Amino acid sequence: MKTIYIKQGQEIMREGSVADCAYIIASGKVEVFRTDVDGEKKVLGVLRDGDIFGEMALIDGLPRSASVRALVDSSVNVLTKDVFNTMSDKNPKALMPILKVLVSRLRSTLDILGDTGSDSRRNAS
Repeated sequence: MKTIYIKQGQEIMREGSVADCAYIIASGKVEVFRTDVDGEKKVLGVLRDGDIFGEMALIDGLPRSASVRALVDSSVNVLTKDVFNTMSDKNPKALMPILKVLVSRLRSTLDILGDTGSDSRRNAS
């Protein structure tokens, strides 16, 4: 994987842009945010060493759902679609961390939306 270096304040990906890779933070700290209809920034989270972002692009290829900016000088490893596909063909177990991130973020979204009832979880799992 290729490593890129990002200066504090630099945008790594922009909401709505074409997506073709994910990023794994080697060192540093980034914020994930969206801009609402009024132009206000809403921070969705802060990620640190070892965290992954942009992973949905590897699966669905749709435009970015959020923007990411470095809070400090950072380095990230770029996980391209080709590397992802090779991993899925040759070592599917290597994809488990990405799948766990997706599930965790989905659960967090459901919690935010108020869908935390035990009945809905029992029926959906």
